[in-house]
Amino acid sequence: MSEERVVENVNRGLGDLLEAHPRLVLLGEDVEDPYGGAFRATRGLSDRFPGRVRNTPISESAIVGLATGLALAGREAVVEIMFADFAWLAFDMLANMAAKTPTMYGSPRAVPVIVRTASGAGRGYGATHSQSPLKHFVGVPGLDVFEMTPFHDAGALFESMLTLGRPCLMFEDKTLYTRRVTRSGRVGSVFTLAPVGPAPGIARLRIDGVTTPDAVVVCTGGTVERVLEAARTLLLEYEFCCDVLVPAHLYPLDLETVAEAAAGASRIFVVEEGTAGGSWAADVAYELTSRLWGSLRGPVEAICSAAKVIPAAPHLEREVVLQSQDIAARISAAESLS
Repeated sequence: MSEERVVENVNRGLGDLLEAHPRLVLLGEDVEDPYGGAFRATRGLSDRFPGRVRNTPISESAIVGLATGLALAGREAVVEIMFADFAWLAFDMLANMAAKTPTMYGSPRAVPVIVRTASGAGRGYGATHSQSPLKHFVGVPGLDVFEMTPFHDAGALFESMLTLGRPCLMFEDKTLYTRRVTRSGRVGSVFTLAPVGPAPGIARLRIDGVTTPDAVVVCTGGTVERVLEAARTLLLEYEFCCDVLVPAHLYPLDLETVAEAAAGASRIFVVEEGTAGGSWAADVAYELTSRLWGSLRGPVEAICSAAKVIPAAPHLEREVVLQSQDIAARISAAESLS
């Protein structure tokens, strides 16, 4: 296991990106030193790259609009939105301008813009700073959606986003920032990690010695620790074995690789922290059901958080936001294990 934490990996990836692309700029609220971003992901970068890491006014729409204009003028831009809850303020600029711009001018135009934002609960930040708004950005034509995981290199993800030449939005779950980065090998006490599929790849975690799992769980990077804990519980209590698949590029998802990796199991579950209803999990569940129905014992199920406003008090937050025991309980009930 690497000694590098996820936030350090993001910081290093941004530094490498600025080094490799001399015309790239990094924009956001309080991204300059000494603050270095709300979660310190940009710490030290304004000193290393003076004039290219710039603080902006508090207007998410304006920041994304500025980045889009710079991209049209031949620059590359990375935007930090402090909390994912504020990404809705930039939705019009992302969906109606940045995502459409590559195709609106008679010939293809590159729009190399990366928007990063910290998402998710678990910190007690309350209703307006703890949400996972992933589902609202999935399905926008021309907008690629990513989520950081502990098993992908941020620098490689950033490079792949710029190569796409279209705007990309990357969610970074706040609870991941302090977690260790793992590229391959052992994860916890029972899982082994190996990537599958073309770059950036999908992380596959398998229980040692199990080649045909009872179920496959597809999940976002921010939920992976809870999913692994749930899978460990199911193994120890019921000898029920789960493979876990963790993509970083969520939309458009490499469904062929996911379906191929999940094809050996007779049940599949898809997990995300956001609420149900028009969700990424529901969309992936539908696509996998369509592809694999002939070999499944039941429908692919989406597992999401409760459709309630997120409280600030930790014990109340845990009642609303998806926890490992909730995941284990849903799978157990679906499989009639208890």
